[in-house]
Amino acid sequence: MRVLLIEDERRIVADVSKALFNAGFVVESCTDGENGWFRGAHENFDVVVLDLGLPKLDGISVLRRWRRGGRAMPVLLLTARDGWREKVQGIDAGADDHLSKPFHMEELVARVRALARRAKGHASAVLAAGPLEIDTRSKAVTVGGQSVAVSPLEYRLLSYLLHQGGRVVSQGEIREHIYSDDKDNDSNAIEVLVARLRRKLDMPVIKTVRGHGYVVEADASGSA
Repeated sequence: MRVLLIEDERRIVADVSKALFNAGFVVESCTDGENGWFRGAHENFDVVVLDLGLPKLDGISVLRRWRRGGRAMPVLLLTARDGWREKVQGIDAGADDHLSKPFHMEELVARVRALARRAKGHASAVLAAGPLEIDTRSKAVTVGGQSVAVSPLEYRLLSYLLHQGGRVVSQGEIREHIYSDDKDNDSNAIEVLVARLRRKLDMPVIKTVRGHGYVVEADASGSA
């Protein structure tokens, strides 16, 4: 899952990026409102974490421009502790959630996870396809109740596919949402990653749709 973090305090950028990456997200950051607006308007992100007090263009203006332009990705606002007027403005501008500074990193991660799930129509922190389950809080993967050890990259792939609710995902979209850089993220690398994950799960849960990409269906039945 791909997160855009727009924040000008570099310490917060470093801490939030590390916490979200450890939780299974790919994080990209901007330190001013104009650049953040541009990226959010022209690239696809699963969640945006948006500070209000930004240089060049403030967070409320960024959010309003996105919503006027039809951008519907979930947005978590970072506000001052006593900034209730900003919170009201943010909600009216189209924010999905807000969090006051200073905040506990665990709470921010939990809120981002919840926004990512709800945007795809999932109410529970546990996503399932037949006997396969992943717990997005602990990143635990189980098949029929038995734990399956997966790498961080394998988890990001499986989590992203499960979040899509049966939608076919292209290799290009997978590359964009599970890799944090351009290293080893060509189509062959994705095919190898899918094959390795299929062996570990030992069930035909990840299906290939020839010429289109991959999908995890709710019943996890049929051949791959």
